[in-house]
Amino acid sequence: MVVTAGGVKASSTAPKLGRLAVQTVEIAPETLALRSLDWDRDRFDIEFGLQNGTTYNSFLIQGDKIALVDTSHRKFQDLYLEILAQQVDPQRIDYLIISHTEPDHSGLVSDILALAPQATVVASKVAIQFLENLIHQPFARQIVKNGDRLDLGQGHELEFVIAPNLHWPDTIFTYDAKTQILFTCDAFGLHFCDDSVFDEDLDLIAEDFRYYYDCLMAPNARSVLSAMKRMAELPDIETIATGHGPLLRHNVGELTGRYRAWSQAQTKGETTVAVFYMSDYGYSDRLSQAIAHGITKTGVAVEMMDLRTADPQEVRELMSEAAGVVIGMPPQSGTAAATASTALSTVLVSTSSKQAVGLFEVGGGDDESVYPLRNRLQEMGVTEAFPPILLKEVPSEATYQLCEEAGTDLGQWLTRDRTVKQMKALDTDLDKALGRLSGGLYIITAQKGDLSSAMLASWVSQASFKPLGVTIAVAKDRAIESLMHVGDRFVLNVLEEGNYQLLMKHFLKRFSPGADRFAGIKIYAATNGCPILADALAYLECEVSSRMECSDHWIVYSTIQAGRVSKPDALTAIHHRKVGNHY
Repeated sequence: MVVTAGGVKASSTAPKLGRLAVQTVEIAPETLALRSLDWDRDRFDIEFGLQNGTTYNSFLIQGDKIALVDTSHRKFQDLYLEILAQQVDPQRIDYLIISHTEPDHSGLVSDILALAPQATVVASKVAIQFLENLIHQPFARQIVKNGDRLDLGQGHELEFVIAPNLHWPDTIFTYDAKTQILFTCDAFGLHFCDDSVFDEDLDLIAEDFRYYYDCLMAPNARSVLSAMKRMAELPDIETIATGHGPLLRHNVGELTGRYRAWSQAQTKGETTVAVFYMSDYGYSDRLSQAIAHGITKTGVAVEMMDLRTADPQEVRELMSEAAGVVIGMPPQSGTAAATASTALSTVLVSTSSKQAVGLFEVGGGDDESVYPLRNRLQEMGVTEAFPPILLKEVPSEATYQLCEEAGTDLGQWLTRDRTVKQMKALDTDLDKALGRLSGGLYIITAQKGDLSSAMLASWVSQASFKPLGVTIAVAKDRAIESLMHVGDRFVLNVLEEGNYQLLMKHFLKRFSPGADRFAGIKIYAATNGCPILADALAYLECEVSSRMECSDHWIVYSTIQAGRVSKPDALTAIHHRKVGNHY
């Protein structure tokens, strides 16, 4: 099949194995994209949900010498290697450029080197160290630093940009001067599986682009801004070749501008939490990312640091400005323990009694127990932000939800004084006038796989007739927010006047991270799988169609699929407030 992609004629092949496919597209002269399409994947990385699958993108650049930029996920082993061999004899590959060593991009490095033992692996120093522990075989290597160049001939001179923590500590970008393509791996990507190679339809991908940023990049906002500052020193960037989803060509300025604006907003907060993890051990990176995501939902800045690569001076500087600290406990023995011990010792020595601290296990039978450290910290008088998160088995969806909610609890605790200050900031008359806007009382209930949540709501309004739709304002730091993205389903339970106090009291209370919101409450399942409150006056089954960011809330527009009233003559409970600057 012949397609036209951004003005470049390209042969596109997509052999499939079930719902897996590999697509090849020439995106520029002598530059081929190999896109591994995973149509059905519905969870990823920190276990955030995917509505539209994902892709794993790698790239082949053929000058006088040949470079392969990244590989693919191991599930694509046979398909990917077959297609690669159709495009080039592996024996002719001179360089294997590793943007970072996370398995979804480096899962086939060993296979490539088996086919191309003459190839030189090009990567950051940290990535080379990780690869030595990953592939357990000798290989030629070339460590690159920021600004280093590699000439492939025929105008393809590659320049490398160091971009640590996007979102692993070993990340590099690669810029091709001839094609003006910047290969960025995870940065600027999104989980969206589609035959379209580029970002022609911005509206189609906007929600997934933002969701991806919030989950993976917001906890590393400072690193995003540092990488973008280095990007600004490059010549014009025509295309951003991402590691996931469509490549950016039609909206490069718009989408990179959004990254910059979101990251600047994320780093404006006066409060910072330091999150220490181990990127190459157990489940540390995923658990820490989930905690960090929960923190960022409260408007608190996060600085993530890998214990395996942390410089003691950088640790001390971060600890001096951090209001909170989260530590993933490393193993007690082995290489990982040896490389992390100095950084962890620096963290502990630098901890202040004024800081809030949270601890979690990272995975593995020889992990250091959190309890001796917890006791030591309690003796120092530090505040425990959340109970220790213990890992007894492979993390489940519930584990990651627990981590996210723990992070949100930490962020809310750190911003409590700021919240009170904001509540007092409005003019008295204005505050009272705004409070005269009344609304009904509702409880939103959501279920997605093993995850469930609920929220008392009063900012609800019918928004359309065709289709029937409602809008709901959801605070960014609400736990249920993660279950109210485009395509998610929920139930809007309408409370009854004179019969709402018990439900309101139950759902107003503060739940501990991971707690069952429905314990002791009578529920039954809606046709969309979400809980219906048995004592509600009425219910509506809804599906999220779009979201609009509105300062500290999301305005969620949802269409209605079904509904029922249990008491036709009863009235909806009304929420009257005296002031308008808090619920």
